Amino acid sequence: MIRALSEAYPDAKAELDFTDPLELLVAVVLSAQTTDVRVNQTTPALFAKYKTAADYAGADRLEMEEYLRPLGFYRAKTTSLMGLGAALVERFNGEVPGTMAELVTLPGVGRKTANVVLGNAFDVPGLTVDTHFGRLVRRWEWTAEEDPVKVEYAVGALLPPKDWTMASHYIIFHGRRVCHARKPACGACLLAKDCPSYGTGPIEPEVAAKLVKGVEAEHLIALAEAAPKPPPPKKAPAVKQKAAAVRQRAAAGKKAAG
Repeated sequence: MIRALSEAYPDAKAELDFTDPLELLVAVVLSAQTTDVRVNQTTPALFAKYKTAADYAGADRLEMEEYLRPLGFYRAKTTSLMGLGAALVERFNGEVPGTMAELVTLPGVGRKTANVVLGNAFDVPGLTVDTHFGRLVRRWEWTAEEDPVKVEYAVGALLPPKDWTMASHYIIFHGRRVCHARKPACGACLLAKDCPSYGTGPIEPEVAAKLVKGVEAEHLIALAEAAPKPPPPKKAPAVKQKAAAVRQRAAAGKKAAG
């Protein structure tokens, strides 16, 4: 499945724009409760103004809030960035550390954020377990875990460490473009044959194709058309139970009538 996704998304990468570890760390912190697109629209002016950890630590609060206002929760995010800058200055000489143990000591930085920074700024393999990643690996039955840290360890045991960072990109890309939360494009998915949740979304190719998003949509649809076709999806347990209940009521009605 990962090999198939690597063909589908050969240009997969972190979708946040950055030029150094500090910019990436700031962008990931800002991405909470908003989109990468909105963050990328906001950070050019922010990065031009604040170039070092000391700049963030010593920022004028009201001025920074204006830079962050388009992102929402701008007051809390201002507090986070100022605290992050201060911690970097006080404990790491203003530099972003390159280990998990050090990164997670920073305010507002958990394992997900640390793995993004490690994998994309320091080339240290890591799995980024965001909502897309967790949803897809559970649909694929790679794990039943819900806790992000447990998901990270479970999936990490299935893949060689050298593949962790790129696997994260592939899976997140697929979650944003094809395997949507509410209505996945099952009939236009190149992984359909191997997916135990095939049929969660529409399986008709024409219907599913309309759900595929992104500039890669035409490429993804073509790959799905060329991929081996899966067998018809099994009825969901809930559907089976409902059908059984209907049959039981009908049988009971006939017996009472007899």
